[in-house]
Amino acid sequence: MRACYYDDIGAAGDVLRTGDVPTPECGPGDVRVKLATSGVNPVDVKVRAGRKQPWPRIIPHSDGAGTIDQVGDGVDKKRIGERVWIWNAQWKRPFGTAAEYIVLPSAQAVTLPDKVSFAEGACLGIPAMTAFHAVERAMRSGKTLLISGGAGAVGHYAIQFAKLAGATVITTVSSAEKAKIARQAGADHVIDYKTENVGERVMALTDKRGVDAVVEMNITANAKLLPNVLRPKGSVVVYGIAGPELTLPAQFCLSNSIGIQFFLVFDLDAAERARAVSGISAALAAGKLINRVDPRKFGLDDTAAAHQAVEQGATAKVVVTI
Repeated sequence: MRACYYDDIGAAGDVLRTGDVPTPECGPGDVRVKLATSGVNPVDVKVRAGRKQPWPRIIPHSDGAGTIDQVGDGVDKKRIGERVWIWNAQWKRPFGTAAEYIVLPSAQAVTLPDKVSFAEGACLGIPAMTAFHAVERAMRSGKTLLISGGAGAVGHYAIQFAKLAGATVITTVSSAEKAKIARQAGADHVIDYKTENVGERVMALTDKRGVDAVVEMNITANAKLLPNVLRPKGSVVVYGIAGPELTLPAQFCLSNSIGIQFFLVFDLDAAERARAVSGISAALAAGKLINRVDPRKFGLDDTAAAHQAVEQGATAKVVVTI
């Protein structure tokens, strides 16, 4: 089969190659998916440009969509021909979705409704599962949420899942264009943090009470805002950082019994993962999930350009067509 791979870390244009590699075969409990699309996430870019090469050869990308064409022992043969989206394809594994085929455990290939395109299916995985779990945790504190980065891949899904759960959503963005994206997702209130005072706006919108919870994409940069936006005994659900060290407003957090929960989507437990998959599937089936696909066209041979698009700050999901 043809695949895009790299044998060393480095810049996308220097290390990504497209060529023939062995076609994988199913083992017990596995399915093989003939991939139609492969989604590129920021983590794919960071790993490829990182400090350490964990395997001699890597086929990147954890997200994708396609059709099951082979199943292993113990898997219902009726799954052959099923349209699916994929999660965690390259987590702790060398070979991801930037290829014509992938073999992975059956549970990691989830039914994709006929009305949802393969390009949209490649948008799910990391962003949608992160968003669902973050909102699930945040809603334990109440129904008024501040979601940072509402035009980003995770934030955009988080707004939608929060609204489906009955929340009032305040979100932050950095431009009028991104504000439009966040409103289309269903945000009740949008704050441009570059031109507005986030704390003042949040307090005005909540009658000086503060939000029940913050869903945070970059706690490293935004921790200082917590005293200005969060109610006593509120919570912060963190799925992203921008550096290895963090300074927290510790006195505020202690005095107000603030709960802070970090999580990594790859390490959800089985029950958390099952709820996320179920929630995403229900929203897809009901036609209530907007999946934003970058309009630029990238083929397998253009994977380096797709990585560069992510590095340059694409606001929609960059998808490679296989």
